[in-house]
Amino acid sequence: MRDCVVVTGMVLRAAPSGEGDKRLVLLTRERGKITVFARGARRPGSAFMAAGRPFTFGTFRLYEGREAYNLQGVDISAYFQELSEDMEGACYGSYFLEVAEYYTRENLDGTEMLTLVYQSLRALLKESIPNLLVRRVFELKTMVINGEYTEEPPFSVSDSACYTWEYVIAAPLTKLYTFTVTDEVMEEFGRCVDDTLRRFGHRAFHSLEILETMNSGY
Repeated sequence: MRDCVVVTGMVLRAAPSGEGDKRLVLLTRERGKITVFARGARRPGSAFMAAGRPFTFGTFRLYEGREAYNLQGVDISAYFQELSEDMEGACYGSYFLEVAEYYTRENLDGTEMLTLVYQSLRALLKESIPNLLVRRVFELKTMVINGEYTEEPPFSVSDSACYTWEYVIAAPLTKLYTFTVTDEVMEEFGRCVDDTLRRFGHRAFHSLEILETMNSGY
């Protein structure tokens, strides 16, 4: 019998598999993005039912198969249940998960991206920080982690917007969401992030399209 593998991670995506199972995509510190099968997770009373939901964060005990892992146990430390009760927050959160799934790889250290996603979801629950600011900080820091950014804003902006850009680039992940900005600075900062995303050819994300459609009022 293969040894049990213990990882810390978050469920990025969950989909039905077979008659009562779920196929999970996890982002883990130790092994990056991995596929995990939760046997019986869709059956009433299953111990894995709660673990088979996006946003679930905790310690997962796995057995490694030929092409995927099998879930043997889990200790959940955060569900982010509040996001499911807030449509806008859930859309932002889903966008973060979709981005994380796209940019992470198997067998590569996932610590930075996992920490960024975790801290960003926590920030969405803070009323003092606008969701749009959380999104822009998340987008820029994702580019920093992946080496796709410029040291300075891509075009001339106010001193406050420039400082915001430089702070997000340099700040530790646990200190990212400790500030707010004015609407004017938010607009400048957002345009800089958008421009950089376009420069590096970032793909379109379905969850972001839904979010922008919802915020446009249509």
